[in-house]
Amino acid sequence: MAEKVLVTGGGGYIGSHCVVELIEAGYLPVVVDNFSNAVRGEGDVPESIRRIEKLLDTSIEFHELDLLDQPGLEKLFKKHSFSAVMHFAGLKAVGESVEQPLRYYRVNLTASMNLLEVMQAHKVHNLVFSSSATVYGDPQHLPIDEQHPVGGCTNPYGKTKYFIEEMIKDHCKAEKDWNAVLLRYFNPIGAHSSGQIGEDPQGIPNNLLPYVAQVAIGRRQCLSVFGNDYDTPDGTGVRDYIHVVDLAKGHIAALKKLKDNSGCKVYNLGTGRGYSVLQMVKAMEKASGREIPYKVAPRRGGDIASCYADPCLAEKELGWKASFDLERMCEDLWRWQSMNPTGFSKGTAS
Repeated sequence: MAEKVLVTGGGGYIGSHCVVELIEAGYLPVVVDNFSNAVRGEGDVPESIRRIEKLLDTSIEFHELDLLDQPGLEKLFKKHSFSAVMHFAGLKAVGESVEQPLRYYRVNLTASMNLLEVMQAHKVHNLVFSSSATVYGDPQHLPIDEQHPVGGCTNPYGKTKYFIEEMIKDHCKAEKDWNAVLLRYFNPIGAHSSGQIGEDPQGIPNNLLPYVAQVAIGRRQCLSVFGNDYDTPDGTGVRDYIHVVDLAKGHIAALKKLKDNSGCKVYNLGTGRGYSVLQMVKAMEKASGREIPYKVAPRRGGDIASCYADPCLAEKELGWKASFDLERMCEDLWRWQSMNPTGFSKGTAS
């Protein structure tokens, strides 16, 4: 009998790619999403999930549910016997969190507390949490390993991830039969090689690569490069970009790690290499064969100069290592964008 895994926020970008990997690894995902970062498809199912069903010739159980609805969550846990939970659900835009901090604290923290309480009540003690490299704040050393100090976050989004990590750590200390893996992502990009699922930001993209792709396809006129006076080789921000499929495979490795009953573990998921904004623009120009116009704009609040991972611990303990290079990341992103020029809502993929 396949193990049932609850995937919160499974209709979104990273969640949907993890659903693919879960199914291919023999698990049975049950997906919940409130459509804050997912596009509604036929039958009130996220379009990403509908496409995965077609791609893998399978059916996926989906429930429209907001984790702020604790009674609704209770009902779901009474219906199913989950072996583990993968927790992606939450608000995720750095800039927006600076403008709307209370909303981010209310949604992200309350949702996670509700989930932990319901898991505890129903004796589901295995959790993989979607965290972020933002918990490290402004790096004190590079590359960033898991021993780097955390909590000096530069924006409310990062603080919510840090606070949720602390909640999970404290709960695992108090409840010895709990196991959790906290995965600190660097910068996910790319898309599934089929071109059927990818990142489809609602409104103006908050992340660099979706914006670049939309400029390349003609949906937006010009890229704004926020700051060219950072202490980096070309003055623009440097980040560690990881293919979303590599990231998803990291979650499967984390799920298997839970079997070791090793309490709460933390791992970076990144490539260990940083690329600047302008390097990424050039890489996307090559992948798309199109010029990507850009203009320099003032720095954004909460941004830092450089951030890239030391991913050695994940390789050592999870047996996981990023496998896709920058060229492939950009090629897969461009395939998704060119097959779906207006995203999921009116995409040409079928």
